Amino acid sequence: MVQWSTSVRLLGGLLGLFLLMPVLMAPTPPSMCTPLKTINDSLSHRRRYMKHNFPVNYTIRIHREEVFKLSNISKMRLQMEELDELVLQRMWFLVNQGVLKKISRVLPERHPSRSYTAELEWRLRDAEGVFVELHPAEVFQRELPDAIQDIWDCLTEEPDRVPETSWRFASPKSLLDNFCHTMHCLFSECFEATETTDSYCRRGRKKTFRAKS
Repeated sequence: MVQWSTSVRLLGGLLGLFLLMPVLMAPTPPSMCTPLKTINDSLSHRRRYMKHNFPVNYTIRIHREEVFKLSNISKMRLQMEELDELVLQRMWFLVNQGVLKKISRVLPERHPSRSYTAELEWRLRDAEGVFVELHPAEVFQRELPDAIQDIWDCLTEEPDRVPETSWRFASPKSLLDNFCHTMHCLFSECFEATETTDSYCRRGRKKTFRAKS
């Protein structure tokens, strides 16, 4: 009787895994692409709002993990075998929410880029809401890989507890460049392929494949 009960539980677990697999492996649906394309449209104006409206060489203090570039994605894929794309996408939302909040904090009430930053924050929250609705709750309850969990913990740590060595300085424009480029990489099915982002992402995947063989 105990063996039968154990077998049933194992079968149920496997069935649940197989039911989740099509969700995790399915192409990005149009309902996810719509808010991301809206964000992309807003990001096309980032030079004006994040460079021309700031003093020359202006930088803000951010957490080192918030310098989230294409090279970070490639590095994670190389270091962690079978890294779930969904984990990187969740990381993308978390990182850029923090980036936009830090930009907002340094902007005076009447700064010409304040409403633009607020709009990006709203659009990102909207996209994340769609992202969460598209996946079963079980997906977000799974344990993260240790290396990713360490980054996650750092990003969610109270600012006054973050060691001074963990802070970096970056320009608002460069941060939104990263925001845009990594979005095109992690949600590539929503955008036309570009020579820079698409080739970089594909190159990272190829390296990971070779490392496994």
